[in-house]
Amino acid sequence: MEFAGKTALVTGSGAIGGLGHTTAGVLAAGGADLILTGTDPERGARVVEDLRAAGGAATGAVRFVAADLTDPSAVQQLAEDAGAVDILINNASVMTFGPTTEQDLAGHDAAFAVNVRAPFLLTALLAPKMAANGGGSIVNVSSTAAGLGMPGMAVYGATKAAVESLTRTWAAEFAPSNVRVNAVAPGPMHTSKVVAAMGPDMGGMGLTTALKRTADPTEVAHVVAFLAGDRASYMTGAVVAADGGRTAI
Repeated sequence: MEFAGKTALVTGSGAIGGLGHTTAGVLAAGGADLILTGTDPERGARVVEDLRAAGGAATGAVRFVAADLTDPSAVQQLAEDAGAVDILINNASVMTFGPTTEQDLAGHDAAFAVNVRAPFLLTALLAPKMAANGGGSIVNVSSTAAGLGMPGMAVYGATKAAVESLTRTWAAEFAPSNVRVNAVAPGPMHTSKVVAAMGPDMGGMGLTTALKRTADPTEVAHVVAFLAGDRASYMTGAVVAADGGRTAI
C-alpha cells in the first residue's frame, strides 16, 4: 500500500463531511498512520470511529489531538505531540464571507491565524524532522479564491494567496532536504462547512465551473493524496487546481 509505514498529520480533520476527514480516509486506505486535529474532542472521536469502521486504518493507527490553531502555543504543542511525521496536510481553514467594509477585525485575524500562521509554524517545526528522517511531503490546501477576484471573499482569498506564496518558497527552501511542498486549490466543494455557510446550492457556485457542478470532497482528497505520495516524487512548488475548470474559463 502506498502509504504503509508513513505517518500523516492532517489538520482540520476533526469533523465528518469535510475535506480533512475525506483526505484522512484516502490516506488511511493507503496504509498511513493518522494524526487528526480539530477543536472538538467529541467530533474528533466520531471521525476516528468512522475511519476505523471503514477498515482503512488498523486499530491504533489513527488518533485525534485537540488543538486550537488560533493559539500559537497550541500549534507548537500539536507539533510536539505529533512527533516525527512523513506527511503534513495543512488543511485547517477559517472561511470568512462578506464585503470588505463589513469585515470585523476579529474574523480577519482568526482567518490569518489559522489559514497562514498555523501552517507556517507547523511547517517550520515539522519539516526539519522530515529532513532528519530522509524527507517528506507537505501539501497545503489553497482555493481558487487565491487567484480570482470574488466579492465577499477578500480576507479568505488573501489568506490562500499567502499559502500559495509560502508553498513556492518552502519548495525552494526544503528541496535540498528532500521535503516536497505542493498545494491543491479546490473550486466549489460540497463540504459540510461550506453548505452550512452558503446553503445546499452553495449560491450556484458550481455553475461557474466548466463542469457545471460542485465537487465531492473525495474528488479533491485524491488529488491531495497524490501529491502527498511517492507517485508525485518529481513535483514540488506546484499549485494544482482541482476546480472543475473554474480557473480555465
